[in-house]
Order: sequence, then structure tokens, then C-alpha cells
Amino acid sequence: MRHEGALPVVIVGGLHSEARRQVVDRLLHTVPGSVALHHDLSTAAEHGTVLRRVRDASGELSRGDAPLVNDCACCALREDLVPELERLADAGLTRLAVVELWDSVEPKSMAEVVAAHGGDAVRLTNVITAVDPALVLPCLANGDDLAEAGLAAAPNDQRTVGDTWARQLEYAPVLALVDSEDADDADRALLTQLHPTARHVPVRSPRLAESAFAGFDVEAAAAAQHPACALLPQEADEAGVTTLVWRRHRPFHPERLYQALEDLCCAAARSRGRFWLADRPDTLLAWDAAGGALCVESAGPWLASLPDAAWEMVPPVRRAAAALDWHGEHGDRCQHLVFTSPGLDRDALARVLESCLLTDAEYTAGPEAWKHLPAAFDSLLDPVA
Repeated sequence: MRHEGALPVVIVGGLHSEARRQVVDRLLHTVPGSVALHHDLSTAAEHGTVLRRVRDASGELSRGDAPLVNDCACCALREDLVPELERLADAGLTRLAVVELWDSVEPKSMAEVVAAHGGDAVRLTNVITAVDPALVLPCLANGDDLAEAGLAAAPNDQRTVGDTWARQLEYAPVLALVDSEDADDADRALLTQLHPTARHVPVRSPRLAESAFAGFDVEAAAAAQHPACALLPQEADEAGVTTLVWRRHRPFHPERLYQALEDLCCAAARSRGRFWLADRPDTLLAWDAAGGALCVESAGPWLASLPDAAWEMVPPVRRAAAALDWHGEHGDRCQHLVFTSPGLDRDALARVLESCLLTDAEYTAGPEAWKHLPAAFDSLLDPVA
């Protein structure tokens, strides 16, 4: 399975710690010569270090401490991970390195570290998120800060349980599912609708080991999550779980949308996408909500706002996404929001969204008039330092 002498590396992550351990154990027992690395960030606050454990199917092989970097446990993990992988590669005895992430560590950042700094010694071969289907909704609906749950990776970690779990779930091309007596059809439908393109692999299936070596493209994975060209879910309705895809070209009225934010972010267990405001026509805005917590931030300019010469510097996947959304008057500016939840009230949600768009009279007034609409999003997008 080696590629030009490089050590294959698979990342296994997810908040479901017991499911994660089952997945890692299964890989260790089905792939001869496999070794798992795990950095325990829970020790950081008390001891000022991150505990590193290395084990194989027979048990623990070694343990050591990695010092904190800038008072950040996750930074210590980034600094320590690649040297450890290189050490295993140099020894030449490991067939597969399984990187078991700590609970709240997101696979995207670690995948990019391995891909960028692993050099010729290691090769990232896949990213897997371990899932207990019965826990998908409870984790997604959890709006607690990671710090409150004892899962913060740094003193200034402001993420919530829900949004962290959503990103862990949606980034990985493979979801490894453990057996769960408590899971029902609604749980499985929710999982499928949140990440329709993911490959679902039962933890006991021989396909799990095959998936570890399948290959992984870091750039494509990042593009699939970027707000400008994200591969968002499609319309769906199964087992009481619904996904609403709402697309329009007319801009939002900033004040009416701001006043509706709480209703909109609480209407679904998960919502995400891209949108534009009438008073900020050049800014592509990202919408990311889970567990009743909403993040709205700038994701750069719309392509229609850039000079033609700048288009050559834009990745092809971004240009392709813009072409799909292209409008004769507004270019790629659009509202593309996706809401997924059990018991979703599609009609009520659509009415709220429609009410936030410019009215016919406001739209007819034109872009110059739009600039003078109440700048309701300034507090979110231009916070005072």
C-alpha cells in the first residue's frame, strides 16, 4: 500500500469518543502493521502539556508529553504530529498510521497540516469521522460552548459543540458508523441529508480498512466547504427529516434580515450557505448555524465585483460555482441557503426568508438607494477592535 515509500496516514475524528475508539481499534486489528497516534488535549490545562500515546493492536507502545505552544493545546498537537509521523515513516515498520484526533479537534486543520508539512515521508490517504447515529442530533443541537463542556482546545476557543460537530461531520468523505440500538430511521435520514456525498461504512465492515487507503485531496475538500463553492445538500424529505434549499437572486434588506436572525437560526438543527445584503453588494457572506448559534462572516468578494483581469487568479472550482449561479443583472450574487432538521416547517421558514428580501419598491429604487438602508450587520461584520 505504500506510495513511493511514503507512510499512509488516515485521520479519524469526531466528538463521539466511544465511536472513535471503536473505529481506531477496528483499523488496528484489521490492518497488519498499523499504529495509532492520539494526543490527549484534556491534560493541557492542568499539566501545561499534551499527552501523546502511540499504540498498536497489542496495546500501548509509547507515551510522551508535548509542551503547549502559545498556551494552545491544539497548536502543540500541530507541532508534534508531523515529527511523530516522520519518525514512524523512518523506522519503516508501519503500514498505516492512524491519527486519532481528540474530541473537539477538527479534521480539516489536521489534514492540511499533514498534507503541507509531511513532505515525501508521509501521505494522507483519507479522513474518517466516527459516528454514533443516535448522537448526531443531540450533538448538532447542543449550543453549549466547548469551554462549558470541557472540550476547548485553547483558552480563547469560542466554538460551540454543535458547530464543531457539524464541521467534523461535513468535512470527512467517509463516515464510519458504529452499531447503535438507540438509532432510528430519522437519525439515519438526518445523517444522510447533512452530508449526502459521504460514504457510510459500518465499523465492522471490511470496507473500513479499504477506506483508510482510498486517497484524499486536501484542496478539493477545502473547496467543498468554502462558502463560495460549497457542495451544499439538495432538497430532501424522509422519515420526518427535511432539507429545504432556498435560492433567490434579489438581495436581502439588512435590517429585516437582522431582526429575523434568531427565528431563522433556530428554525433548523443545521443551516448553512451564502447570501448577500443590499447595502453590501460586493461582499459574499457566509451563513453557518448549528445548535441555535449562528456565525455570519465575510467570505471575500463576489466574482461579479472583481475586474475581469482578476478572474484568472480565481480557482476553476470557484468560477464553475459562479457560472451555475450567474444572473444577468447581479452576476454570481445570490441567496443560497440550506436548512436541515427533523420537523422542519418548510412553508413558515420560506415565508420568513421571503419577507427579508427587498420589496418591489425597494428593489426598483436601485443600488444607489440600497447603500442608504440601515447598516444592521455592522456589529457582526465590522466589530470594534
